[in-house]
Amino acid sequence: MGSENGDGGLRRRGCSCTKDDFLPEESFKSMGNYFKALKETPSRFMDRVTTRSLDSAEIHEMKARSGNEMKKTLTWWDLMWFGIGAVIGSGIFVLTGLEAREFAGPAVVLSFVVSGVSAMLSVFCYTEFAVEIPVAGGSFAYLRVELGDFMAFIAAGNIILEYVVGGAAVARSWTSYFATLLNHKPDDFRIIAHSLGEDYGHLDPIAVGVCAIICVLAVVGIKGSSVFNYIASIIHMVVILFVVIAGFTKADLKNYSVFVPFGVRGVFKSAATLFFAYIGFDAVSTMAEETKNPGRDIPIGLVGSMVVTTVCYCLMAVALCLMQPYYQIDPDAPFSVAFSAVGWDWAKYIVAFGALKGMTTVLLVGAIGQARYMTHIARAHMMPPWLAQVNAKTGTPINATVVMLAATAFIAFFTKLGILADLLSVSTLFIFMFVAVALLVRRYYVSGETSSSNRNKFLVFLGLILASSIATGVYWAVEKEGWIGYCITVPIWFLSTVGMKFLVPQARAPKIWGVPLVPWLPSASIAINIFLLGSIDKKSYIRFAIWTAFLLVYYFLFGLHATYDTAKATLKEKVALQKAEEGDIVVDKSGAASNTNA
Repeated sequence: MGSENGDGGLRRRGCSCTKDDFLPEESFKSMGNYFKALKETPSRFMDRVTTRSLDSAEIHEMKARSGNEMKKTLTWWDLMWFGIGAVIGSGIFVLTGLEAREFAGPAVVLSFVVSGVSAMLSVFCYTEFAVEIPVAGGSFAYLRVELGDFMAFIAAGNIILEYVVGGAAVARSWTSYFATLLNHKPDDFRIIAHSLGEDYGHLDPIAVGVCAIICVLAVVGIKGSSVFNYIASIIHMVVILFVVIAGFTKADLKNYSVFVPFGVRGVFKSAATLFFAYIGFDAVSTMAEETKNPGRDIPIGLVGSMVVTTVCYCLMAVALCLMQPYYQIDPDAPFSVAFSAVGWDWAKYIVAFGALKGMTTVLLVGAIGQARYMTHIARAHMMPPWLAQVNAKTGTPINATVVMLAATAFIAFFTKLGILADLLSVSTLFIFMFVAVALLVRRYYVSGETSSSNRNKFLVFLGLILASSIATGVYWAVEKEGWIGYCITVPIWFLSTVGMKFLVPQARAPKIWGVPLVPWLPSASIAINIFLLGSIDKKSYIRFAIWTAFLLVYYFLFGLHATYDTAKATLKEKVALQKAEEGDIVVDKSGAASNTNA
């Protein structure tokens, strides 16, 4: 392959740092071009909002922009362990204690069930897309196909936030358990900078070191990472089995005498934050490009890992709250301290070791997933195409991996876990809701085939599903004791879903594997994700709004024009190629046909 293609000059070198590696598009060739592009922003924006990518474009054309192929070496067994390794980590070992103590009490197990159901619905949606569009872009690619470039970009920005913040939270948790293992407090290993404030002044150099080690593992190769993850996850599962069995042997049923001390609201408030414990499975969907048989391996790997994870979470939450009264649970290292409280002080070292193993695999799989997201986002030129390059030797996106982990390490160095967890849940729930919407669009609307009446009916029902779900979430957040609002919003959601089921014909059936009970499961996923958003605190939404505003500024100044130029250059290349393939027949200025081979 040559050094450039029609996407605007993406170079195939593994380590290059010229301007064309970052801003190769026509709009950035000169200041004149850039100001001209800015004047055309409204028309370009409308073009990007209304244009949809194709499955084939994501699978073939976008992949070609990385220069080298990712290696297809993964099976369902690899994916299942990647899923388990990605999910079981900081959420269960850290947030369980915090949420049980402050918001849910022993009913934290119900919070895990609510979050688990929501996560499983999202897993179904991701699985259908990953099977149909097996590329590294995950939800970014799915939304580009169904909702267009702009919505995909907003999701992409939040995907980046999700992974950077999630990785930072786990890296800080790693320090907490490392300290426990050595009989120290976490702050013994942190640098306290009082001038930066309480939330940002506990500097964590160990978290930075862990991110650096994970970076090396992630760039070596996907199969090597899979083997490391498999071994570490097996050890982790053995520790979880020990925690559950040992916890039940030291159970005191009196600790369950008050099951819901903070009421139903506390259960759902915890569910919104504990959703953080389930994120990571979407990283497995980004490995579809490296999977040998996506149609078989992805459903088994994704769904299987989520079932195992949910069962583990519920058993561990029950064991923790049976060992110790909820109000005595330690928020930093709940399981280790709980074993100390029942006289098994030695057990805390096993728990701490298992937690470190789990958090290490969470960081590793997250690093792999976030790099692949970034790679596909850069293939679309929404980020600099330098980040899309895949190394010929390792078959991994080294540039994207290093950049994402550097950002993760920076955030982990400064920011406390509580801030990170709530901010992450807003971003994650937002993305999962959009993927469910995209799945309904995929099933019920095909451009050029769906009639205008069916399209309009679909849009009305979809709008009602979204509006009733938002109203339910807002009512939950605002009205602390009332119930009359639910008597209005829930029936509207139900009847809207019924209307979509029976009054709008599906326009497309899945080719290999599909979500069952459509539209019920995607509609329920939308409702649950929006409802959980209503349980998150105001400060998290303010941070989320600031980040989204930053994304919009970046999009209108750079991303919009880069993707517009790339799309036009690709279209021009296709037209030229089509003309070349047509033949040997060209038409001269007088209109007479001639054979170019004559």
